[in-house]
Amino acid sequence: MNARTPRRTAVRRTAIAVTAAASAFSLAACGVIDSAGGSSGSAEPKKGDDITVGLLLPDKKTKRFEKLDYPLFKKQVTALTSGKGKVLYANAEADKAKQNRQLEEMIAKKVDVLVVDAIDAKTIAPSIEKAKDADIPVIAYDRLAEGPIDAYVSHDNELVGEVQGRSIIEALGTKAATSKIVMINGSVTDPNTALFEDGAMTELEGKVQIAASYNTKDWLPEVAKAHMETAIQSVGLNDIDAVYSANDGMAGAAIDALKEAGASKIPPVTGQDADLAAVQRIVSGEQYMSVYKSFILEANNAASIAVAKVQGRGIEFDALTRDTVDSPTEKKIPSMLVPVVALTQDNIKDTVIQDGVYTVQDICTPEYAAACAEIGLE
Repeated sequence: MNARTPRRTAVRRTAIAVTAAASAFSLAACGVIDSAGGSSGSAEPKKGDDITVGLLLPDKKTKRFEKLDYPLFKKQVTALTSGKGKVLYANAEADKAKQNRQLEEMIAKKVDVLVVDAIDAKTIAPSIEKAKDADIPVIAYDRLAEGPIDAYVSHDNELVGEVQGRSIIEALGTKAATSKIVMINGSVTDPNTALFEDGAMTELEGKVQIAASYNTKDWLPEVAKAHMETAIQSVGLNDIDAVYSANDGMAGAAIDALKEAGASKIPPVTGQDADLAAVQRIVSGEQYMSVYKSFILEANNAASIAVAKVQGRGIEFDALTRDTVDSPTEKKIPSMLVPVVALTQDNIKDTVIQDGVYTVQDICTPEYAAACAEIGLE
């Protein structure tokens, strides 16, 4: 992607504290300035509040999509349209052909705007072209799809990898140079995978030994577990000093493989998405960290952009799309990039609890009560 360096710099200034980005949502909800520089509130709307937004999410195994992204997105559309706006929702359950069908079904139903988290960036492009032909704006959500995208809402995904890689180096300390790392990357069909890996390698390359590296079909935990089992055989159980896992589902699978192989102590394992199970593993010390990406800000900003596009309000150059990114097919796509933060035992209260993603009761079930008490999470 071009323009990667300037957008990463802009995001990094706020990456330490997710809550510092709260003002972005407040401005996004208002649509401060339109693309011509005037008040977006004065623009003549294409439609009023009676709109239909199509939301397509990629899978159910990544817990956040069903439990957080969809309900947050729906709530924001409702709030921005005085309860008149509707969300037509579909989940492709990791089937890219099914996602294409779902998108084209929504075109046939004449939704006003589409928000798509693509399973496969290339495969989805012809369907996005059909939406464009039908004069339906398409917003890429979480992953940058190919085709004529009108806007993109995600995180600085290279920074996600940097945060993960940096966490491994910090965990290993003075032993980093002689440490062997297993890398369990995401799916090659997901454009974010390369960005996560690139970001991680900026921190890891030349500082540790990459003993094994795998790409994981469709981000499936069972595939990640098989990769980890292979790594244990090839590298040696006691010679694996850390595991770079690109997300939490795969982190849990890797940890299961290590435990089943008889590991007396789990090495530092990274993750991403702050799944509840991952947060509990962090509390217990089984998982070293996750990357917390404010789902509230991501979902709310995507909903705000979707409503603004339908109602004819500009999104460029204001709080809705402060950045631009390039895809293989499109240049300078207006983008909102939400900050990220390393989630560890030290900041659970200041991130997922403070933002209302989970309560202490959600995390500190009887199985984790003692571990929660030990780190002061009560």
